Amino acid sequence: MEPHPEHAHLLPGGEDIARYREDGYWISPVILSDEVLDAAERGMARFYAGDVDHDTAGVPDPPPPEGLRKHDYASLRVDELARLVTAPVIARTAALLSGAATIRLWHDQLLYKPADSPGAPANVGWHTDRQYWRSCTSDAMLTAWIGFHDVDEDGGAVRFMAGSHRWEVSGLDFYSQDLDALQAHLAAQGHRLDIRPARMRRGQVSFHHCRTVHGSGPNRGTAPRRSIAVHLQPGDNRWRARTGPDGRPVRHGNDDLVRAAEDGAPDYADPLICPRLWPPVDR
Repeated sequence: MEPHPEHAHLLPGGEDIARYREDGYWISPVILSDEVLDAAERGMARFYAGDVDHDTAGVPDPPPPEGLRKHDYASLRVDELARLVTAPVIARTAALLSGAATIRLWHDQLLYKPADSPGAPANVGWHTDRQYWRSCTSDAMLTAWIGFHDVDEDGGAVRFMAGSHRWEVSGLDFYSQDLDALQAHLAAQGHRLDIRPARMRRGQVSFHHCRTVHGSGPNRGTAPRRSIAVHLQPGDNRWRARTGPDGRPVRHGNDDLVRAAEDGAPDYADPLICPRLWPPVDR
C-alpha cells in the first residue's frame, strides 16, 4: 500500500532532500503511529523470548540477551517487526532522499541498549554502514533508524557527523567503546567534526547515508533504549567481488541467505530476503 495521500505532507520536500544531501542525514516528522510501534515492541519482546513466527533458513535463533544487543534479520522471524520494516512511508521517504526509483530491503538490525552500569559499557563506536557493505555496488544505500520511544542524549541517542558522507575514512569500528579515541583518529585524518545528536520523539525516523559516520554514547536513562535499524538499497544495487586487507574475499551475511543470480553471484534482489519496498509490489 502507498502512503495515504493525506500523509503526503509528511514526506521530505525539496529543502529536506537538499539538507539530507548536504548533511548526510535527515530526521522526519512523526510518520509512524503508536499502533505500529506498540506492535513492534511486542514483537521485540517475543523475539527475545524465542517466540517467532518463521524459522527462516540460515537465520540463527536470537542468542541469550546480555548487554548491548544487535540482532540481524529479526523482521524475517517476527511478523510485527516485518510490518514496521516494510511500512511504505519509510521506503517512499528513502526513495525521495536518495533519488532512487526503486528501494529494496537490505536487512534490518534489532537494537537494544541497556541503561548504563559499571563494567557493562554499551556505546556504539563511530562507524559507517558502507564499511560493512563492501560487496555492494551502490554508494547510495541508506538506513532508517526507528526508536520505539522518545530518545535524547541521556538515552543514548544516535549521533551523526554532519557532512561525513563525503569523507574518505578508515579505522572505524561499530564495537569500539572508546568514542574519544575514534574522534581523535578522524581529526588526525584532517576532518572537522560536527557532531549532532538525533533527538527524536516516538514516531520520528532518522535517515542517514551509508557513508555518514555515526555512533552513540551510553544510555544514562533508567530504561533500555529499544530500536530497529532498517538498511535499504536502491534497486540497482548488485553484488561485486571484493577482497579485504587480508586478501580474503569480502562477504556479507546476505550472501549466505539470498538465492544465486544467473551468473552464480548472490542475488541482492531476492524477493524473499531483499523484497522490493518501493514502489509497493502488487499482491
